[in-house]
Amino acid sequence: MAEKVGFIGLGIMGGPMAKNLMEAGYELVLYNRTREKAEDLAGDGDAEVAGNPKEVAEGSDVIVTMLPDSPDVGDVVTGEDGVLEGIREGALLVDMSTISPVVTEELAEKVRERGASMLDAPVSGGDVGAIEGTLSIMVGGSEEDFERARPLFEVMGKTVNHVGPTGAGQVTKAANQVVVALTIEAVSEALVLGSKGGVAPEKILDVLSGGLAGNKVMEVKREKFLSHTFDPGFRSELHHKDLGIALAAGREYGVVLPVTAIVDQMLLAMKRKGWGGEDHSALLRVIEDLSQHEI
Repeated sequence: MAEKVGFIGLGIMGGPMAKNLMEAGYELVLYNRTREKAEDLAGDGDAEVAGNPKEVAEGSDVIVTMLPDSPDVGDVVTGEDGVLEGIREGALLVDMSTISPVVTEELAEKVRERGASMLDAPVSGGDVGAIEGTLSIMVGGSEEDFERARPLFEVMGKTVNHVGPTGAGQVTKAANQVVVALTIEAVSEALVLGSKGGVAPEKILDVLSGGLAGNKVMEVKREKFLSHTFDPGFRSELHHKDLGIALAAGREYGVVLPVTAIVDQMLLAMKRKGWGGEDHSALLRVIEDLSQHEI
């Protein structure tokens, strides 16, 4: 018999992920701060709506959280009417948010004290991956808990990897976010340079995609770059948060991340310009602004 799944956080990523689980036949208990989102999703399938995270935990064998940042996860798990107040002995908490590895380890210890267990399982792939069920999922925690959650992961993702003990998923996600941010910035520089030199941006992308410079960013974000329609698949302000996590981890581990620090400042500049709610591919706008040239 399939385990009953609680899902907390039904935003750009969480909503489609929960919907995919419902369509795969899982019975869900849903909670979202904006209740209407949970009610709308519940109306599409076999799901009930909870009034708070405690109620989700009381009615679920596995609880999945998909939230913006460390404080959000902390509040949902340890706050008043939080997950810990209702979690069953033997239950499994799967945090698929991108948060600090240090916070992850602290929360996992508190979950263990309640006789339950926790996985950190952040994802990559943006809204498209969430909708299509093709996310890359990097999981930290015990092998036993990973195998228990694997059927859920295989519904939500295409590439599922157990990368190590508690916190390892978040460290891997931090590394992922460094590569994605720096790649977006590099593509942006290439587009502005090529355009200023008289080469059509679509030609730049076509040529670069066929050689060593080819990358997933140019494939997934192509239309956003070319159309300058930066509706968020992943908000730049959240990527700024993620680079902050990476830089803090670098400081903790004694790892030098010089270019990450530069792109972090570019993302901060986007927030100050009012572009924080735009897709992270809007980093292109920073290069255009500095160069006084729009592609």
